[in-house]
Amino acid sequence: MRSKRVVWAFPLATKEITHATTDIRPEQESIRVRGARVHNLKNISVEIPHNAITVVTGVSGSGKSSLAFDTIYAEGQRRYVESLSAYARQFLERMEKPDVEEISGIAPAVAIRQKNSTRNPRSNVATATEIYDYLRLLFARCGQTLCIKCGAEVRRDSPDEIATRILSLAAGRRFYVLHQFRIATSGATAVSKRGAKKPDAGPSQEQVRQGLVDLQKRGFNRLYQAGRIHEFSSPESLLDVEFSKPVYVLVDRLAVSPESRARLVDSIEVCYREGQGEAILEFIADGAGNSAERLTFNERFECKNDGILYQEPEPRLFSFNNPYGACSRCQGFGNTIDFDLNLVVPDPSKSLDDGAIEPWAKPRYRVLLQGAKKWARGRGIPTNVPWRQLTAEQRRLILDGDAENDYEGVKGFFNWLERKKYKLHVRVFLSRFRGYATCPECGGTRLRAEARAVRVAGKPITEVSKLTVKEARAFFSTLQLSEGHMSIADRILEEIRTRLQFLDEVGLDYLTLDRLTSTLSGGESQRIQLATSLGSHLVGALYVLDEPSIGLHPRDTQRLIDILKSLRDLGNTVLVVEHDPDTIQAADYVIDLGPGAGELGGKLLFAGSYAAMLEEHKSLTGRYLSGELRIPVPNLRHKPTGRFLRLYGASLHNLQDLDLMIPLGTLTVVTGVSGSGKSTLVHDVLYKALTTKRVGGSVKEFCERLEGDAHVQEVVIVDQSPIGRTPRSNPATYLKAFDAIREVFADTPDSKRRGYAAGHFSFNVPGGRCETCQGDGTVTVEMQFLADVELVCEECRGTRFKSGVLEVRYHGKNIHEVLQFTVREALAFFVNVPKIVSKLRVLNEIGLGYLRLGQSATTLSGGEAQRLKLAAHLSRTDNEGILYILDEPTTGLHFDDIAKLLSAFRKLLEGGASLLVIEHNLEVIKSADWLIDMGPEGGDQGGKIIATGTPEQVARNTQSHTGHFLARVLNGNGQAKRPANEASKSAGPAAPISDGAKIPPA
Repeated sequence: MRSKRVVWAFPLATKEITHATTDIRPEQESIRVRGARVHNLKNISVEIPHNAITVVTGVSGSGKSSLAFDTIYAEGQRRYVESLSAYARQFLERMEKPDVEEISGIAPAVAIRQKNSTRNPRSNVATATEIYDYLRLLFARCGQTLCIKCGAEVRRDSPDEIATRILSLAAGRRFYVLHQFRIATSGATAVSKRGAKKPDAGPSQEQVRQGLVDLQKRGFNRLYQAGRIHEFSSPESLLDVEFSKPVYVLVDRLAVSPESRARLVDSIEVCYREGQGEAILEFIADGAGNSAERLTFNERFECKNDGILYQEPEPRLFSFNNPYGACSRCQGFGNTIDFDLNLVVPDPSKSLDDGAIEPWAKPRYRVLLQGAKKWARGRGIPTNVPWRQLTAEQRRLILDGDAENDYEGVKGFFNWLERKKYKLHVRVFLSRFRGYATCPECGGTRLRAEARAVRVAGKPITEVSKLTVKEARAFFSTLQLSEGHMSIADRILEEIRTRLQFLDEVGLDYLTLDRLTSTLSGGESQRIQLATSLGSHLVGALYVLDEPSIGLHPRDTQRLIDILKSLRDLGNTVLVVEHDPDTIQAADYVIDLGPGAGELGGKLLFAGSYAAMLEEHKSLTGRYLSGELRIPVPNLRHKPTGRFLRLYGASLHNLQDLDLMIPLGTLTVVTGVSGSGKSTLVHDVLYKALTTKRVGGSVKEFCERLEGDAHVQEVVIVDQSPIGRTPRSNPATYLKAFDAIREVFADTPDSKRRGYAAGHFSFNVPGGRCETCQGDGTVTVEMQFLADVELVCEECRGTRFKSGVLEVRYHGKNIHEVLQFTVREALAFFVNVPKIVSKLRVLNEIGLGYLRLGQSATTLSGGEAQRLKLAAHLSRTDNEGILYILDEPTTGLHFDDIAKLLSAFRKLLEGGASLLVIEHNLEVIKSADWLIDMGPEGGDQGGKIIATGTPEQVARNTQSHTGHFLARVLNGNGQAKRPANEASKSAGPAAPISDGAKIPPA
């Protein structure tokens, strides 16, 4: 590594940067893009410097992803694939060349998107980052196996270790080195006429003779039995050997002496080779008071106390993806389908008398409940005490049964039903009480018992996997191994520590290593990929990232920036699509696209340094960052109406027995560092408790008590999941605007003359759609072992409709051409059709005017899908009593788009709705009516409510990480701005606000 001064002189800016780079130099100093026309890009040309961080910014839909991913990354990936052999290319999807005149200076590209596409139930954080591969290697090479029965170390007796032990005895002691003489027999077993085995008479004389001949051929000349040596040179002495009893081959005669070490080791190795892995040392009694003694050694990997044979550690033994190491019961998943105790006893506050056992509370099986109560009284188990207050042993007996007293228990009941599940109603009944339960054999660890018996520093690999990234860093930084093991593990530990460091630096220190990747958010998944890329030490590549700051608290953004700089300093080019102000400021080069979205975007507004962008008036981003434009702090906030949701005793995952109050009729924002418990509180506790209670269920699984839910008529989660999974789903169909459009076409004179109804203009049902592609516009060709190929339908040429339907026109446009309109174009086209305008206007108001009416739902980003769902609710005339829950709705949004989103929030509130939003964006946080800040850290160090109140109140809380950054935003100088009515109060820091802990009575 060396320091290099890089000077870039581009048409729009001159930039000087000094940073560390490698000696690997590209042929030119930048990636040159000329004439890019992908999607809405307007024939733009731009240069992106090598070995630098370049941020592409602009309003949503301005063409950022089209430039970064669909042009630059796509071309880098295509050129890499083209460099492969024809044989290798046949297994890869064919990549079309982007619509661009020229791209030069491009490197092999790696895309890291903010989408979690992992659905593998086996994949976890450790496997995704390759940490688990190194853990398996560490435990296989340096692990100590302990007997599962007695806890003693399991080992094989190596010749060197045996020699060391023997030479530590008194010098001069004489001993014999032996191995057992085994005579090959025919293997037949004598059986009497009645079928009983006859006593073994021992080998025949011929078998003995042949065995002795073979032994002599291998160089052995002496036998040993009962303290006597029998020489082959004296055949008469062999007549005294009783071959029906154990006989030993005398390999060597030695005395304890340092000089005999090499000879002893050789003799033991001979015994292992000839004696089926066993060696016997027979010590001879002498006049010095040493009595005769026999020591037996073997090279089997077994417990010397219990004789239990174990599998010797090897990497595959610790893999739950390999049948060799996976638990045989759960096949390495960690759970099995079994009856779920939470479903069998849904309300632990009930007693047996009250029907705590749900399946026995049904009239059909109530007789079993009576029998169970009678048995319980006989065993002294109270039937009028809540289930949770029974002892663990009492609960176990009720569930598992008591064979001595003829009570089969709940499990016996389900086993009886299993034998009758050929009946449909029994299968339905069983399914109500089944769920994924922790595997009883491996305890959810996924591995077989032999793997769990191996320890490093006293911990099995399953216990290490349960550590958080932060805890694992501490464990491996202080790990002490023996000198021999350290020489083996040195490189392994370096790789583990490096990867853990990168995970910590991208703000994922709260994740456990065994956390399933399918449960991660898109931002967490992206940062894991980022950490993995750093761990691979790839050099000379182009990294293209999609909003890596998503899901990050402002406190952790600097650590992310440091990671991006590390990638750059390795000698890579980093291209980032981003809206975060801190990341934009840290960039070496900034590209701003716009000025609008869709057809109004795709132009290059600015390319240059951050400082130069602040002076560029054409740049909307620059105007916001310079302070010329800003999202104002609301002059008036919605005050609580006196209606509250009250939650008591939330303890799921890392929540610390929380009590919480949420004012209804307001914009309430839940904040906190990553992993502090925001999603657990909102999604896994509050939402599930509300929906469960609405259908008459118990909330005990989620919290102790829920009050105020009568004020909530409906709960709606507006998330980023796709609005549809087929090409036929689009914005027009989702908002029901397509129904009105079809009615307009069906009402034309030409349509009536042809006898067309509204259904003829739908591509979802037969009639007017093209039946060759069934309204998809494309057909899929199966390519056997190759990837399927999707081709434009030759019948309709991608229009989706029959030719007769396309001949019907409304104001000169057919149905296909109308579906190609953007929302803005459609509003102008249908200006005289209020039914259509009313549904589409909302899309334009929240910044989605650039979407095409017929744009496939599969092409929408998560943020676009979320705002589309929000638009569907904004079009409702009455939102009274509806609680909307949103999780990071600012994903993918520019400052200007956030302003539009906040306007939409206010419109919902004016309609009587309540909003509960999880968010890190400070513009949304400062605009909230009420804040709930969680922390103080992530994982086990989180799960507490640090502060609640208005943004001004939280900004003054010295214990709140959010408050620290919020104070800067409220007035720009790091001090919280006080409302006018609080001017007379003390200017000192306020005490921690704890409204969430002290809830006023309902």
